[in-house]
Amino acid sequence: MFLEVVVAVLDVRPVYFRLFLPRNEERRGRPANTLHHKERGSFSEVTQKAKRPAEAQRVKGHSRLEALFKHPLYNLPRPEPQEDDWLLRVKKDEETRDEGNQWSSIHDEEEGYDKVSWTSDVETHPPWLRFHLGISRWELYDRKDPNLAQLTHYLATQRILSAVQKTGGTQLKLLMSFPNYGQALLKPMKQSRDAETDVNLFYFSDFERHNAEISAFHLDRLLGFNRIPPTVGRLINVTTEIREITTDDRLSRTFFTSPAGNVCFYGQCEYYCSTEHPVCGRPHMLEVSLATMLPDLSLAPRRSWRSPWRRSYSRTKRTQWEKDPAYCDTVKQTPPYSHGTRLVDLIDMAVLDFLMSNMDRHHYETFEKFGNETFLLHLDNGRAFGRHSQDEPSILMPLKQCCRIRRSTLLRLQLLSLPDFRLSDVMRESLAQDPLADVAPLLSEPHLSALDRRLKKVLKVIATCQDSHADVIYNDLVGNYED
Repeated sequence: MFLEVVVAVLDVRPVYFRLFLPRNEERRGRPANTLHHKERGSFSEVTQKAKRPAEAQRVKGHSRLEALFKHPLYNLPRPEPQEDDWLLRVKKDEETRDEGNQWSSIHDEEEGYDKVSWTSDVETHPPWLRFHLGISRWELYDRKDPNLAQLTHYLATQRILSAVQKTGGTQLKLLMSFPNYGQALLKPMKQSRDAETDVNLFYFSDFERHNAEISAFHLDRLLGFNRIPPTVGRLINVTTEIREITTDDRLSRTFFTSPAGNVCFYGQCEYYCSTEHPVCGRPHMLEVSLATMLPDLSLAPRRSWRSPWRRSYSRTKRTQWEKDPAYCDTVKQTPPYSHGTRLVDLIDMAVLDFLMSNMDRHHYETFEKFGNETFLLHLDNGRAFGRHSQDEPSILMPLKQCCRIRRSTLLRLQLLSLPDFRLSDVMRESLAQDPLADVAPLLSEPHLSALDRRLKKVLKVIATCQDSHADVIYNDLVGNYED
């Protein structure tokens, strides 16, 4: 089944917004807030918190987070966006005058789905569609857009209509569909918050963590990047919201009840999809992360780029960047890193990855429409926040070898190192807004302390670069914050 909605892209010619909804995903599930009798208490509290929009979940007293986002560095002027600076655009009313209401769908009566009543008026659009229409050349979302709170609220509370395993990747993840045609990517809880990755485990064999996906979204926003799709935590019932509504036979065959009476499943994937590595409810309820899906590739194609600092993914081999201290000189002469902002974009991503200790950044993506003049998507962060007791200096190699960084990034990092805006403090406050924070903090205190420790190391690397190089700062703030 396809839902077709007329939008316009760069050349303002009409194309169709197609959300692929396979026939086997059309069964209707039970209400999302169905709870087992024994699962009241903390789970009920999370459900109630999720029913309140994020803006109502403020930390009492002085808010360092609000003060941070009011700072001029987080409110820098943007050029007025032109038509080709938006990823997607709705067709103007005059363009559809003779075509009738193109927002209507012939599938309005499809079982379980809401009747479509969208118009060209943005107020009629569901939060996921507003998010798609808000993607620009510079960022995935505008932090000040009120739709951001509505979107995370929507992810945390919408009734789940369909759950199927998503193909691709190495570990288990599910594609969840909602009655208003929105979709989200689910990653389940695999281990407790305070569990550290075994020091003998290679980075490419590590678990993916639901709280890492949520925390990565918050950290990316605090750094001012806005390049990770909005992600929220949620408690779901694996029986009523996955097992009983899935039409994915491969997934349904992997459900079982554990000796402890918990409902479990393991799916089919390359790593950790076996009875020895099940995903289990307690006995039905399971913590998950839900990340907003990006626009369908048929409408907004993306290009995948191999990272120049990609790891070998071998137990014995070393890559060129690990052996050659002058490796960046070659990268700088290679398109697209030889001009524009691509190199400092990559270094932004390296700083983010170092702060959250993510060694699994082998590729990155961009939207094809914007060519090379656009931001990098910071996707797939499940292997972050695995170890808090040690840091991995090799993640910072792009910064160390290239000695180049955006002025705006440096100034925000310096701001987050000050006592009034300490990174661990604003991160703690930001994560407290997530519904799962009522069960337990999304990040343990050692992980939050590690953020401050790693931030100091980033600033030290930059200072060392400035001692030996003349052209370290890429000035993206012409006319602002001049020395």
